[in-house]
Amino acid sequence: MQMLVVVLNRVQKLDDLLLELSNHGIRGGTILDSMGMVRALVDEHSEIPLFGSLKNILNENRPINKTLLMVLSDDKIPIAMECVRRAVPNISEENTGIMFTVPVNNVEGLTK
Repeated sequence: MQMLVVVLNRVQKLDDLLLELSNHGIRGGTILDSMGMVRALVDEHSEIPLFGSLKNILNENRPINKTLLMVLSDDKIPIAMECVRRAVPNISEENTGIMFTVPVNNVEGLTK
């Protein structure tokens, strides 16, 4: 088992991603609102000139990121990752998102 973590900076892609995953039989997961560390620092320290400049660059009206967590069997991970690539083809571009897996040793409460 592994946990696939997908952090989307481009939250408008979330619905496309969820539909793509669902179309491939992947329906379990948790979606969290999240914020990048730089963004949090800028919001907290905007009175410091460097951070104030960063705030202007980062667009203060930008929505919070969405983080999708899914615990999947090893055979489902490549399918889910390909779904992410289809829904967010430019995920490797700056300020788009990131995905990674983490090994999961024990799971309780996971339904099939």
